[in-house]
Amino acid sequence: MKIRAKAARGFTLIEMLVVTGIIALISGLVLVNNNRFGGVVLLQNLAYDIALSIRQAQIYGISVQRFNTSFGAAYGMHFVPTSGSPTASYQLFADALEPADGLYGCPNPGTVNCELVQSTTISQGFLIQSLCATPPGQSETCGLSSLDITFQRPEPDAFIRSPSYAGLNESARIQVASPRGDVKNISIEANGQISVQ
Repeated sequence: MKIRAKAARGFTLIEMLVVTGIIALISGLVLVNNNRFGGVVLLQNLAYDIALSIRQAQIYGISVQRFNTSFGAAYGMHFVPTSGSPTASYQLFADALEPADGLYGCPNPGTVNCELVQSTTISQGFLIQSLCATPPGQSETCGLSSLDITFQRPEPDAFIRSPSYAGLNESARIQVASPRGDVKNISIEANGQISVQ
């Protein structure tokens, strides 16, 4: 006579606890990496938004874009690093004040003496961490208090001005950072090339 023991069907309590623990561990790792991935994607989107805003200024500058009653104004971008403020912003401007100096000038916002075309606010804790420029024949200088990049018709070249150098710079770099400390750089060359790294 053969005696067969019926195998118990189902899971034991220990097997259930092990499987639940493994699923919880994998889910936790996925969620942690997803939050980091989401922050990196948002930072990359911000960097590309800034690069596209610079490209928009370039297009306005080399085409015939009217500002108030003038068709000959240069267009540019004005950047100031975020310092202690909960929100950061950057401005698209038309260099329309006489004399045209390639710098953003808006002594009285909302008046005719203001060169502001559009201001963009950076939110969610992202910030403009640092502004850098490279004067001709010198090394890159970072920690600038402001940076102005203008474009004047008919050339697509960028005219990069900073308070640390009286003339035009060869290149500029805008460093943006996320609340977690991730960093992206937007580089602008004097020949008009714009890139994100």
